[in-house]
Amino acid sequence: MSTRILVAYASPKGSTAEIAQAVGKELQSKGYSIDVMELKSVASPEGYQAVVIGGPFYMGKVVGDVKKFIGRNRDVLMKVPVAAFAVGVAPVGKDPTEISNAMKKFLEALVPLKPVAVTIFAGKVDLEKLSFFQKLIVGRVHAPVGDFRDWAAIVSWAIELPAKLGV
Repeated sequence: MSTRILVAYASPKGSTAEIAQAVGKELQSKGYSIDVMELKSVASPEGYQAVVIGGPFYMGKVVGDVKKFIGRNRDVLMKVPVAAFAVGVAPVGKDPTEISNAMKKFLEALVPLKPVAVTIFAGKVDLEKLSFFQKLIVGRVHAPVGDFRDWAAIVSWAIELPAKLGV
């Protein structure tokens, strides 16, 4: 029986979902049994040998579904290796302080988990998918707009996951 890995994500605008799919595809190509699912759709991570959690940053915070998923499944998640990725615009600006602050907030959202691998990927800001309020904020803070995802970095991270997850 092949090792089962859950790649669970929150993705209100679709960018994080596409990254989760890419991570899942890479792991599957290495022979693992992969389920890629929205956090809200996961009844329980019971039965998986490892879990990868992905979530986006919105307005400087990790989307709430990540904390809710961890809260609902804390006992199971504490028994298996967990890796996590966040998606946002902090890496786009290359400001070490902004990236460090984003990582700190992401790690806080993952408490009480102690992920074996954690990263923040640059994401995609598609104005057509934003609400009026979100467009207003993006304009006010002069946030970058566009697709900044580095697919090579995403695949590279996914390739390293099995060793870090111990599977």
